[in-house]
Amino acid sequence: MASSGNFGVWNPLNVGSGGSTSLTVGNTNAVMTGADPRTTGTVGGVISDTDGYYFETVATSTGSGALTLGIVNEDRHNQCMAGQIHSRSGSYMWRSYDSGAFFVETSSNTSYGTFADGDVIGWFVKNSKLYVKKNNSDVVGDVVNTSAGIDISGGFFFPAVSRTVGGGAQTSSILRTDSDDWSYSPPTGFKSLTSKDMLVDSNIDPAQTDDDYPAKNFNVVPYTGNQTDGRAVTGVGFAPDLVWIKQRASFSNPNILTDTVRGATKRIESNVDIAEATDSDGLQSFTSDGFTLGTNDKYNWTSSHTYVAWCWKGGGAPTATNSAGAGATPTSGSVKIDGSNLGSALAGSIPATKLSANTKGGFSIIAYTGTGSNATIAHGLSAKPDFILTKRTSSQQTWGVYHTSLGATKYLALNTNADAGTDSTFWNNTEPTTSVISLGTEGRVNGNSQNYVAYAWHNVEGMQRFGTYIGNGNADGQFIYMGFRPRLFVTKKLGTDNWIVIDSARETFNAMGEKVLLWDTNDLEFDPSAVNLDFVSNGVKMRNTDGKINASGTEYVYMAWGDVPFRYNNTF
Repeated sequence: MASSGNFGVWNPLNVGSGGSTSLTVGNTNAVMTGADPRTTGTVGGVISDTDGYYFETVATSTGSGALTLGIVNEDRHNQCMAGQIHSRSGSYMWRSYDSGAFFVETSSNTSYGTFADGDVIGWFVKNSKLYVKKNNSDVVGDVVNTSAGIDISGGFFFPAVSRTVGGGAQTSSILRTDSDDWSYSPPTGFKSLTSKDMLVDSNIDPAQTDDDYPAKNFNVVPYTGNQTDGRAVTGVGFAPDLVWIKQRASFSNPNILTDTVRGATKRIESNVDIAEATDSDGLQSFTSDGFTLGTNDKYNWTSSHTYVAWCWKGGGAPTATNSAGAGATPTSGSVKIDGSNLGSALAGSIPATKLSANTKGGFSIIAYTGTGSNATIAHGLSAKPDFILTKRTSSQQTWGVYHTSLGATKYLALNTNADAGTDSTFWNNTEPTTSVISLGTEGRVNGNSQNYVAYAWHNVEGMQRFGTYIGNGNADGQFIYMGFRPRLFVTKKLGTDNWIVIDSARETFNAMGEKVLLWDTNDLEFDPSAVNLDFVSNGVKMRNTDGKINASGTEYVYMAWGDVPFRYNNTF
């Protein structure tokens, strides 16, 4: 423990299967032998950060030139265990032989020279550029004058080390992420890769007095039925705007979604394609700390029936329906942004009939009527959505799902276990923007005169994350960095398999995976035996060989909502 708090080290949870890797000295020293061992750091920074991040690596043994050091972005980090990390997309790494080959993703530049045993290499990441110094002398760009540098892409970066083949004997390197250990000082403003400098949105408050804290925007509440009309379920911690309920035992009942935009009694189901239905004896009302229930067995049967509610906070319940046209100022009360009526026009060629947006929590609910023509619809958030669920409510139709890792040409269906499909008519080949979601002509998202609801989320550091990883088919499986301890983790194989749902309210200790639910079926909670994983302070670690979540070489998309940001993990 240094004075600046918990600091980044080489990650024992993310050691690749190539060669042999031994981590010593509190996991700050990586000793590698054989063909292509590799690992990454436990803590990363934000590539686009305007202040910048700095860390050092010390080449203690280059092994006749086989040592390769640098950074990788989040996507490559999540694929570390599945394959080589240098000379791959998302990697920016410097090798000590071949005249000092510097890999910029899939290409290399040999103009930077070599490094040797004892050299201290300083890595600077700022404004989507990488700068490098050797023994405090410029090698790549000039960070002081922000000249040159290497363009890098992605969201997060992590320190990375590998021993590339062809370079001889054992290699070793020391990682220094804490400012107390640096040999040299970076320019003013650069942050360390330590817990104190972990990025969280708007400086999330560990005392939980600020609405930016994860628990003030998302929570999971298990409860037991009592078949009492008007039964109050409390403990959510806020007034929810979306409540997703699933029965865990006894009856095989559907996944039910209710929200404040459509109204408490209006039910849609994630595991089927049916139209919206009304349950007057289901979820009857939303309250300041939860919701009330009737006696419907899907929501509140006898004490032998257990349930779970996943709850999200939006912007509050709209009190009116928007009668204004596209681009006009909405009808007062039809749009709620952070609890207040919107007083200005909304972008988009289709007006939102009702909208509820939580800009701090990165979540919104949009009701709209389709036109059957290419269009855009406002989402009310301050950032591009990364995960969107869309359902036609006026008639039967399959769900349409956008995930940022798939892009605007692909879609998933929430109510099936099918692989991602390719169809430009879903999102009109256009990524969402900071103001609108693009819709094509596909009836699942934009049928003429049909009514829809869309749920949209975007990445919020320390709170929620949507990304991808590659399985390795190993019991020592992938580590997926999220920047928080998850409260809810959902994963979907890009192939034929279910939407796997695990949360820490139903399972309170590792290994997780004994109480799995599925978003695409009405199946009860079950134990698939081989689905094992750990919720750790900064993400998820796979501990299984099951193809549902960790097949070798298979890509998965994931959705995760946080419990405690990594920055404040020791506060609790």
